[in-house]
Amino acid sequence: MGRRSPGTPTLEEVAALAGVGRGTVSRVINNAAGVRDSTRRAVQRAIAELGYVPNLAARSLAGHRADAVALVMTEPDWRLFGEPFFTEIVHAVGDALTDTPVQLLLTLVRTDAERQRFVEYARGGRVDGVLLMSVHAEDPLPDMLAKAGLPTVMLGRRSGDESVTYVDADNAGGARGAVTHLLNGGRGTIAAITGPLDMYVAQCRLRGYREALEQAGRAVRDSLVVEGDDFTEESGRRAMTELIARHPGIDAVFAASDTLAAGALSALRATGRRVPQDVAVIGFDDFHPARPAEPPLTTVRQPLGEIGRTMVRLLLEEMEDSPVAWRHVILRTELVLRESA
Repeated sequence: MGRRSPGTPTLEEVAALAGVGRGTVSRVINNAAGVRDSTRRAVQRAIAELGYVPNLAARSLAGHRADAVALVMTEPDWRLFGEPFFTEIVHAVGDALTDTPVQLLLTLVRTDAERQRFVEYARGGRVDGVLLMSVHAEDPLPDMLAKAGLPTVMLGRRSGDESVTYVDADNAGGARGAVTHLLNGGRGTIAAITGPLDMYVAQCRLRGYREALEQAGRAVRDSLVVEGDDFTEESGRRAMTELIARHPGIDAVFAASDTLAAGALSALRATGRRVPQDVAVIGFDDFHPARPAEPPLTTVRQPLGEIGRTMVRLLLEEMEDSPVAWRHVILRTELVLRESA
């Protein structure tokens, strides 16, 4: 690397003067994307003040960057890639990376062997960071990536004690608001169709349903709750059919996703029930489905675009300069009123 002349400023000295890590200084020197304008200006001022001259040889030998991040879906069924929720997130993440030199890689990790293989692949320098989505409660992949020192950001979380950086929506609050709306509308027998309860997002939405009933002084009846196998339309159809068989007098249902709600609407039509006259229906997500719901679906909007953009921002920041703490971001939801409730 060569010997430097006495008094020649170092990269570490520039970083100290600018109040940033040496990785951030390197990114400014290399004109990399993802650095805040204010941070870039601080580094440039420090370089000018110290008279720092980058060592080109050192730069060529510095840590290799792949200029790629992986978006990993940890679901056993590849067909879920086609669900509207996932396509919306992929679009949001891709858009957020448009003005950067970073390439987006999509991959599916389903088994222990695939987890190990992916971690080895990522550790080999093929990607600079990882975005994770659809992670179930006992999945060890986030911890494996953290142990390997790979910058990682999750969509959602595995539990209330999550340590890895994540971005999530206010799932419990959104569900609570939806069920409160049904109660205020005079609905007496309100059912819930949940997602798989080994996912924290499904647990939170079920908790919001229960909290709304409890706050209104209503009994929480387990027979009015059916767990979906997944967040698909077919799962919603099966769950709604089961609920009708158990409680023919149901007059409202909260479904934990719009696709589950679409399946519920299908089952209600098949039994001759009118929506919302006989049964009100509320979903969760508010994405653009392949075919519009009939009637138009009242739903809890989670800001999928903002979720994707925030995940990318946090990941790029962690790739620049590892923070001293994990960061947890929870974004607000909004009840969108349409004809189904």
